[in-house]
Amino acid sequence: MADVIKNEVGSFPPGKKITVVFVIGGPGSGKGTQCSKIVKHFGFTHLSAGDLLREEAKSDTEQGMMIKNMMHEGKLVPSELIVKLLFKAMLQSGNDKFLVDGFPRNEENRQAYDSIISIEPEFVLFIDCPKEEMERRILNRNQGRDDDNIDTARRRFEVFQESTMPVVQYYEKRGKLRRVDGAKSADEVFEDVKAIFVQLNTQANQGGNVSRAQSNPFKRFLELFCGCFGTQEAPRQQTDK
Repeated sequence: MADVIKNEVGSFPPGKKITVVFVIGGPGSGKGTQCSKIVKHFGFTHLSAGDLLREEAKSDTEQGMMIKNMMHEGKLVPSELIVKLLFKAMLQSGNDKFLVDGFPRNEENRQAYDSIISIEPEFVLFIDCPKEEMERRILNRNQGRDDDNIDTARRRFEVFQESTMPVVQYYEKRGKLRRVDGAKSADEVFEDVKAIFVQLNTQANQGGNVSRAQSNPFKRFLELFCGCFGTQEAPRQQTDK
C-alpha cells in the first residue's frame, strides 16, 4: 500500500531534510490557536487531517464522494486515505517544515503514517488541558446551542482518552513528547511553546554547521592542522617588515 500511494502521490527529493511536528490535545485544548502562532513565528505549514478530509469531501471525485458518504454515515475514514491526503498536501506545499494538527488520533493512524510517509516526527507537542477547562471553553464558544452539544463534547473527551492518549504515551516512551500546560491563557501557553521551537531551531542550525564542515573535509583538515601548529599570522607579519 505504501509503495502504491507513493507512486500515485510522489515523494520528497532524496536527502532533503523534512521536519514534522505533531500537535495533539483534547477538544477545546487550544490546538488551533497555538498552531496559528507557530506558523506565524516559525514558518511551518499547518496541516489538519480533519480539514483535508472535509476539503476532499467537497470534490466531485470518486474518492471525495466516498469520504463524504463515510463522514455522513458516521464511519471512520481509513487511515491509509487520511495519510495519503496528508502526504499529498505536504508535497504540494513546497515547504519542508510541517505542523500536523490533531494527528495521529489513534494507533491505526500512527501505524499508517509510519508505513506510508516514514518521516519520524521531531517531537509531539501535547497541549495538556484539564477536562473541566476544555468543557468550559467549548460551552463558551457554543453558547445558544442545546444540551446535546454538551453530551457530544463529553463523548469527544472519552474518545480522546480511549484512542489518542495511547498515542501520546507511545511517543512519551520514545522521548518524543513535549508537554505544555494548556490551562493557561493562549499567550502564556505560546511562551512555553515558543521555547520548544526555539530549541528545535537551535539544534537544526548546529546540525547544519556540522554538515557543512563534514561536506568540506579539506577545509576541516586545514583547520585542524593550523590548530596544531598555530596560525600563520606571525610569519606574514615578519615578511611585511
